[in-house]
Amino acid sequence: MQISLKIRMIVAAGALAALWIPAGCDSTGKAPPQAGPLEVAVAEIRPQRVAITTELPGRTSAYLVAEVRPQVSGIIQKRFFTEGSDVKAGDVLYQIDPATYQAAWDSAKAQLARAEANISTTRVRAERYRELVEIKAVSRQEYDDAAAALKQAEADIEGGKAAVETARINLAYTRVTAPIAGRIGKSSVTVGALVIAGQGMPLATIQQIDPVYVDVTQSSAVLLQLQKAMASGALKRDSANRARVKLLLEDGTAYPQEGALQFQDVTVDQTTGSYILRIVFPNPKRVLLPGMFVRAVLEEGVNEQALLVPQQGVSRDPKGNPVALIVDAESKVRQRVLTVVRTIGDKWLVSGGLAPGDRVIVEGVQKVRPGASVKAVPFEGARSPDARPAAPAAAKSN
Repeated sequence: MQISLKIRMIVAAGALAALWIPAGCDSTGKAPPQAGPLEVAVAEIRPQRVAITTELPGRTSAYLVAEVRPQVSGIIQKRFFTEGSDVKAGDVLYQIDPATYQAAWDSAKAQLARAEANISTTRVRAERYRELVEIKAVSRQEYDDAAAALKQAEADIEGGKAAVETARINLAYTRVTAPIAGRIGKSSVTVGALVIAGQGMPLATIQQIDPVYVDVTQSSAVLLQLQKAMASGALKRDSANRARVKLLLEDGTAYPQEGALQFQDVTVDQTTGSYILRIVFPNPKRVLLPGMFVRAVLEEGVNEQALLVPQQGVSRDPKGNPVALIVDAESKVRQRVLTVVRTIGDKWLVSGGLAPGDRVIVEGVQKVRPGASVKAVPFEGARSPDARPAAPAAAKSN
């Protein structure tokens, strides 16, 4: 019993000794080190030279299209081309039976020869009567009849020449030729088929696809924004003041050739509020075919003092306004309301709310609040201040 009492007294004394250790100290009696400010990763905003581009959907169309139709009627005797091959302007495509047109040409030439043979005697008679009427050897009426006969013979000759030319043209039309150079499609008729002059169905269609058109649509509101940016000097064009255009194919690959903006339509579609841009692309390897869906990357201009912010550093306030947290010179967190224009790659193009040199919090945004003290470290994914974009990224409207 005495031993048990002694053990209880020792335990109670240890507990009393523990109560005398100051709060916040460890077993050695020393206070733990206080936690420092939170560490956040920041991206320093520096002006950059950025090519402002817009990605627009569109479709390709042939540079020239010619529907081959017969200009005379007849039976197709031969076809001289291979479907899907390239043809040159003037190449013979079909031969229509020329027999009746050859006969018409021969008949017209014979009629012309008869008229030319008859005019000799008529001209001699008119000249003789003109001399005789002066000495009153023939009546004035007889001379007038001879002069009228001469004019009639001359008119017959002119009519004969026109008939010969018409017959020659119709005979030439029996050889159906290619009006343009390009690639010809399938033939809608075979040998032995009857074709009619000016028929609605074309015999074949020829398309010139080098170069090729790309028609895209752009919003008229975007056009007004670009005009304002150009007027203010925020955007600049190259020395030739011509927009450069690149192309993305249906599978996402980049087309190797660069295009040129040919024209923009002067009328805005009332239903869509957009207008058409037509771009010409060289197509030497026939990669682009009419009707393909593509995306044109149009370079609108160059911003020499663009401010780009990583997208993960921009959030929205309850009102939906884009905001960013920055670290000021005193290492305090401040909130800024931004004016964003569009995305460029993985960054926002900012036109207001930030200034060169501001440090935007990119990582650790959820852990801090405005007014808190933080320790700023460089964001590893930030672009070097002196770097320029290796290639202009597709820009989309906000």
